[in-house]
Amino acid sequence: MHRIVIVGGGAGGLALATQLGKKLGKKKLAEVTLVDSARTHVWKPLLHQLAAGSFDTHAEEIEFLAQARWNCFRFRLGSLVGVDRAKKTVQLAASYDETGMEITPAQEIGYDTLVIAIGSQTNDFGTLGAAEHTIKLDSPQAAKRFNNRLINECIRAQSVPRVPGSGRLTVAIVGGGATGVELAAELHAAARVLANFGLDHIHPEKDLQIVLVEAAPRLLSQLPERLSESAVRELRKLAIEVHTNEKVVEVTANGLKMASGKVIGSTLTVWAAGVKAADFLKTLGGEKPLETNRLNQLVVNGNLQTTQDPSIYAFGDCAACQQPDGTWVPPRAQAAYQQAMYLVRALPRLMQGEPVTPFVFRDQGSLVSLSEYSSVGSLMGSLTRGSLFIEGRLAQLMYWSLHKQHQLALGGVRKTALITLSEMLDRTYRPRIKLH
Repeated sequence: MHRIVIVGGGAGGLALATQLGKKLGKKKLAEVTLVDSARTHVWKPLLHQLAAGSFDTHAEEIEFLAQARWNCFRFRLGSLVGVDRAKKTVQLAASYDETGMEITPAQEIGYDTLVIAIGSQTNDFGTLGAAEHTIKLDSPQAAKRFNNRLINECIRAQSVPRVPGSGRLTVAIVGGGATGVELAAELHAAARVLANFGLDHIHPEKDLQIVLVEAAPRLLSQLPERLSESAVRELRKLAIEVHTNEKVVEVTANGLKMASGKVIGSTLTVWAAGVKAADFLKTLGGEKPLETNRLNQLVVNGNLQTTQDPSIYAFGDCAACQQPDGTWVPPRAQAAYQQAMYLVRALPRLMQGEPVTPFVFRDQGSLVSLSEYSSVGSLMGSLTRGSLFIEGRLAQLMYWSLHKQHQLALGGVRKTALITLSEMLDRTYRPRIKLH
C-alpha cells in the first residue's frame, strides 16, 4: 500500500491523519502514519487558558493512540530529526521518560508521501536574557509550567508584605498579538477566582499587576484597527497596563529593559511575540536540503509540495505558501485547517498522478477571546461582502463554535456532543480554576 507519513499532531496534522485514515486507511488504499513527540493533542488556541488554569486538559485531551485506533491510522512516538530523500525514510530521535530511561529507540520510517506539519515555535529574536528568564507560550508543556509557577507565586504572595503603589505579583507579557491579549484577560479572570479558594490577598487589580508590552504602535497589529481599539478598551477596564511602541532589548530575572530606557519590574515573564519554524528545517533533506525562508519555513508550491521534492508536502505554520495574488498564507489556525482539508481532497488524486487546483486561503476573519469579559472579532466572507465587526456575547459564541468545529473534525457529531455534555457537568463539581 502507498505509505503516507504525517509528522506533527497539531490541529492540522491530526485532522489530516483522521480524515485520510477514514478515507484511505479504512479501505486499505493507503497506510497512514502520524508521528509526534507527544502522546496527546491539545488545541493550541486554548494554551492561554491552560496557562491561566481556567482550562483543564484532562477534560478533552486527545490521545493519539486512541484516535489512531478509532480512525484507521497508525501512531508512532518520536521527534523528526532527518529525512533521507533517496531512501524515502524519515529519522526519528529516541524518546525518554522523566527519569532518562529510553521509551523508544532512534528509528526510521519509510514513506511514499511525507507531510510535514510540525507547526511553529516562539521567536525571541535573540533578545538578551529571553531564553533564560521567560516562558514561551508555544506548547502545552510550557503552559502547564507557567501555571505551576503562577500558583506557587500566588501562594508565596500571601506572606510577602505589599509594597505601596505596586502589586505583590507582577506578570509581564511580551507580545501584543492574540496570544498576549488573551492571556492578559484570562489571568485577570483567574485572579478573581483564586480569591475564592483561600488566596484572598490576590485581588485582581490591587495585588496582581498584569503588564502587556508590544513593539508595534498598537496591539493586534495584524488584525483590523477597530478590533485592536476594542480590545485595548476592554483591557484598560481591567486595569491591565498596556505599553505600545516599546521594544524589549533585555530580559532579567526581575523585569524588562526597553530600547527607550524604560524598565518594568516582573515576577513572571511570558514571551508571546513572534513565531518561526524549527531551526533544523534549514538542513532537512541532507546534502541538498529543502528550500526554506528566513523564518525556517519550508517553501511550498500551490499544491503544498516542497519546491525540491514533490513527494514531500508541508503546511501550517512550518510552511511558506504564496498565493496567486502574491501574498503569503498567514500562520494562523484557520489556514492550517483549510490546508489540511485541501490535502484530504488533493492527496488521493496526486497519488494517482491526476492534476489538482492550487490551494487558495479564504480568510474567514479573526476572533480574540477576552476571557469571560468579552470577545472581539471580524467576520469575512460572501455573506458579509467585506468584513463585519462583532463583539460581546456574539463574538464569544463564535469563538466557542470554532473549538467545536475542531472537535467535530476529529470526533464527529456524537463524540463532540458527549464532550460538550461532560464540560457542562464538570462545571458543577470542579473549581473554575486549576489549583495544582
